[in-house]
Amino acid sequence: MAINEKLNIRVREALANVSQVEEKKMFRGVVFMVNGKMCITVGDSRIMFRIDPDIHEEAIKKEGTSPVIMKGRNYAGYIYVNEASIKTKKDLDHWVKLALEFNKKAKASLKKKKK
Repeated sequence: MAINEKLNIRVREALANVSQVEEKKMFRGVVFMVNGKMCITVGDSRIMFRIDPDIHEEAIKKEGTSPVIMKGRNYAGYIYVNEASIKTKKDLDHWVKLALEFNKKAKASLKKKKK
């Protein structure tokens, strides 16, 4: 998966007023970490948002969204939104807001110990 620089810039701009944002190249894309926690990942033609698992089922009913499934496991609280479904700033801001709201209560991944 290649990085979509246009989407990357849009997400960067949407997070411009958020403190403690760090970008990392991961998952064949760019991960936006907020407060040390994965929040948003930009890929080639879609963005993955980490949202509240309690609203996951409702969120994936929206057009252009799909659940994140890796190795046969459905990751509740992680959704993909296709680029075509976030054409406007308002569309993107909706998903960014949901991701930032959940980020406040999300737990950070455990740090792996170096050997």
